[in-house]
Amino acid sequence: MVIPVFPREKYTSLPIVDYGETVYLYDKKGNRYLDASSGACVVSIGHGRIEVAEALKEQAARAAFVIGVHFQNEAAVRLSQQAMELAPNEMNSIHFVSGGSEATDTAIKLALSYYLAKGLPRKTRFISRWASYHGATIAATSMSGHTGRRRTYHRVLMDVTHIPPAYCYRCPHNKTPETCDVDCARALETEIRREGPENVAAFMAEPIVGSTLGAVVPVDDYWPLVREICDAHDVLLIADEVMTGFGRTGKNFGLDHWGVTPDLMTTGKGISSGYSPLGAVLVNKKIDQAFEDTGSDFPHIFTYGFNPLSAAAGSAVLDILVKERLIERSETMGRYLNKRLKELEDLPIIGDTRGKGLLHGVEFVKDKPSKAPFPREKQVSQRIFKGMASRGVLPYIGTGTVDGTLGDHFVLCPPFIITEEQIDEIIDSIDKTVREVATQI
Repeated sequence: MVIPVFPREKYTSLPIVDYGETVYLYDKKGNRYLDASSGACVVSIGHGRIEVAEALKEQAARAAFVIGVHFQNEAAVRLSQQAMELAPNEMNSIHFVSGGSEATDTAIKLALSYYLAKGLPRKTRFISRWASYHGATIAATSMSGHTGRRRTYHRVLMDVTHIPPAYCYRCPHNKTPETCDVDCARALETEIRREGPENVAAFMAEPIVGSTLGAVVPVDDYWPLVREICDAHDVLLIADEVMTGFGRTGKNFGLDHWGVTPDLMTTGKGISSGYSPLGAVLVNKKIDQAFEDTGSDFPHIFTYGFNPLSAAAGSAVLDILVKERLIERSETMGRYLNKRLKELEDLPIIGDTRGKGLLHGVEFVKDKPSKAPFPREKQVSQRIFKGMASRGVLPYIGTGTVDGTLGDHFVLCPPFIITEEQIDEIIDSIDKTVREVATQI
């Protein structure tokens, strides 16, 4: 059957999904897959939750769409209140969009508008990190630091400065845990001084690097020092919590692990658990105050911003998240997943395992002592995916781990309702697949 849909990758034939139930997906041929990737770290509450379907049905029967410049809607109002109950105390308001990429664009505009309101129009420069991902729009790709994804579009990207990531396994400053002086954070201050603090608007980064590096967790001193540097130079801190937010790492938000509050927080994925396209930017009260003090507007909206259907889905999801204590479950199941992954580190080609909560990664190397990556043509990540998928388990693979071109890893980010027995099923699939692939390359 020819499907007239323009694909992400040419010459691929993908199975057609039939339905999802709990942590499993079933295709039209009856094959069952354990969704160890939650799609793309999206599905937090599991597949097939009838409560969310009922909320969508009820909202669709009342009002499926209103434009946000004409009306508020009850679903968005309720969701905003629920989100604020989970957010750090200093976060004061929320702007709803359709996903993480739109959230990045919105955060960029909010930062620029904030400094205009403060009478600082020169502050227009942005800093982010290499080996990062902040979305697929041109602005979000500009903020992102994955060289492989930037290459096709580099001539039209915004001029964003990038600094090295906080990547202990491959420390960009050749330090060890014993000699670490958090140079990866101090690089931010160096770059702000180079650009001139009077020109820098914001620094954007993921609390735990997700898809591009495979759940890389920084040292404990990293985020408090970044917050201190931003404050010292009047630079906004934008936390990309699209992947880490709403419980994925075992806390409400990723930065909660370090007691750090950002100025702007982009979210998506878990806010609606994939039941409807939804993202948001959470806004610190100091930014709200600047707009209020100056009477400034924020002339920005997407057609589907504040969409009542998506908001109804998000509200039902957060109800379930809180009622069933799934964020606490993410932390508990994450500890078990971490323990089981550590047991695999002696396997051939596994270089490192890392993560927090139900966001963990596995990095593959050709040589363990030197951490040398495999050549691209070996397609290690793709081989691992095919092997695990053939065993009924779906990881979230990534490439370019080392420099945007070389390097292989995958991310494990299953729904929060996963059981220890199902984690054991994932581990068994990894074990058998890694041993198999190691004999082929």
